[in-house]
Amino acid sequence: MTAENESRNGRDGYDGYDGRTGVDALMAAITGEPLPDETRADAAFMAEHRAAAADVALLREQLGLIGEALAEPDQAQAQAPAQSPEPVPPRRPSRVRRRAFTLAFGTLAVAAVASVVTGLGWLVSQGGDAGLSSGGSADQASSKEAGPDFANPLYLACARLVAEGDVTAVEPLPGTAQERITLRVTRFYQPEKSKEDEVTFLMEEGVVHKGEHILVGIQRHAAAADVWAVGEKDIALERAWITDSLSEAGRPTCE
Repeated sequence: MTAENESRNGRDGYDGYDGRTGVDALMAAITGEPLPDETRADAAFMAEHRAAAADVALLREQLGLIGEALAEPDQAQAQAPAQSPEPVPPRRPSRVRRRAFTLAFGTLAVAAVASVVTGLGWLVSQGGDAGLSSGGSADQASSKEAGPDFANPLYLACARLVAEGDVTAVEPLPGTAQERITLRVTRFYQPEKSKEDEVTFLMEEGVVHKGEHILVGIQRHAAAADVWAVGEKDIALERAWITDSLSEAGRPTCE
């Protein structure tokens, strides 16, 4: 039986064996840091390190496949014909920006690697300084039904904030792909009014710049914007849909 087999069978895989120098095999495989000569001389440790490196490589491959799958457009949805019991006015092609899949995939990758390192099944939330918190199952269901769209009355009813204004500050958040935006609000849609005329929230980096006029939507219990429009031309289109949705009789309430 080889040293590698003994490592897997005798210790049930890499269960925290640190070799003679105190180096953790799994952590060394993840970080790719060079191994000391004394550690390389430890046959049992090197067998465990090879096994860990193989598992990490497999994990990276699987994460790559997940990323490709998330980036693919939903062909089935795109090809499905719209069905309606009665004619409806055609919707304009929205130019509103939504949160990119790359952010979601980045969070997934961090969580997956953290799960391997700790041996636990829980996920690590990204960006501790961002102060993001997840809602309960009922809030998640409402969010899915509402969908990030300014023309959706349910989204407007359930949003924590829908407002437009001028960007007064853009602050990068170190170690993340997000920026903290300060907005001087010129018009509130949801809520209809507020005592504060300045709000802060998170956005993907590079989306907006200081001095720009933007329209932004943030879902309940979220700290980051998930839908926005930049510039008066795009904002004017979305503003018309918002005011039309808010003026409809029987406006839905968010439960």
